[in-house]
Amino acid sequence: MIERLVEQIEARFADAERQMSDPEVIGDRERYAEVGRTYSQLEPAANLATEWRLAKSDLDGAQELLDEGGEDAEMREEVAAARRRLEELDEELRLAMVERDPNDDKNVIVEVRAGAGGDEAGLWAADVFRMLTKYAERQGFKTEPLDVSDGAYTFAIKGDGAYSVFKFEGGTHRVQRVPATESQGRIHTSTATVAVLPEAEDVDVHVDTNDLQIDVYRSSGPGGQSVNTTDSAVRITHKPSGIVVSMQDEKSQLQNRDKAMRVLRARLYEQALSEQQAALSADRRSQVGTGERAEKIRTYNYGEHRVTDHRIKLTQHNLEQVLEGELDEFSGALQADEKRRKLEAQATAA
Repeated sequence: MIERLVEQIEARFADAERQMSDPEVIGDRERYAEVGRTYSQLEPAANLATEWRLAKSDLDGAQELLDEGGEDAEMREEVAAARRRLEELDEELRLAMVERDPNDDKNVIVEVRAGAGGDEAGLWAADVFRMLTKYAERQGFKTEPLDVSDGAYTFAIKGDGAYSVFKFEGGTHRVQRVPATESQGRIHTSTATVAVLPEAEDVDVHVDTNDLQIDVYRSSGPGGQSVNTTDSAVRITHKPSGIVVSMQDEKSQLQNRDKAMRVLRARLYEQALSEQQAALSADRRSQVGTGERAEKIRTYNYGEHRVTDHRIKLTQHNLEQVLEGELDEFSGALQADEKRRKLEAQATAA
């Protein structure tokens, strides 16, 4: 069974490698980019397949020597070690070939909102926004603010694989700390909700302009050139779904409209995915929840310098580093957990 999987990986990787040097493919930018993504996705599995071949050869050779020489403690241990490594590689190969989420390569639009906790929830939403943007920058992604105000932050994260990393941040983030305004040193619990939406292209979602109600109005804010003096803010209502997107950060009505349409397409795309995957409870409402304190994917406890991810029962005592965007350990564990769950689902279906 595993040898057949190794053969399939080797054949697919060799085909991708061949296409990468094919002049016809090189001349087609879209096709070349697609083949490049396939090559990159298969490369880790191909390396594991090569290692599996070597371990299998080592095991066969050691076993043959052991059979010829009778009892040899050193050779017997070599055989046992080779078998253990092959078992590890079996698991790693299966995990490496778990079917990827088709949205994993997309850019994302992230919405951070204050949840329960009053003014402190607004401050916490700002901290979560800062943490996620810092994490994006550490990963080499580009961030683009779309709509930023007190307690509400909408921004885009651009780069190959952005959704594969940030989809795990969707949900309620709970903080336990003493607010700066608390005179008696009492610990408060507050929340911020995060929605992570794969950014849709025009080809992903068709938006009929007849379904849109577009209103323009005067921007509100601290003032400045064009702000509060021109009708540059835009509110787009998608009448069939009831989704409303407002944007006023830009001085130009056209720029605000463009940003609002990006957010609208992302929400419509995510809504369509949610309807298709209702059995998996993947809709935006279940992702975000109500923002109540009892609903959480992760807790940040300042007093204990502790961060706990409740989905995978992982606790780390490096709160300061996490808030500076060092989320790699949590992301890696969540990605591994997702692969294992998919592998179990595939085995059950088989």
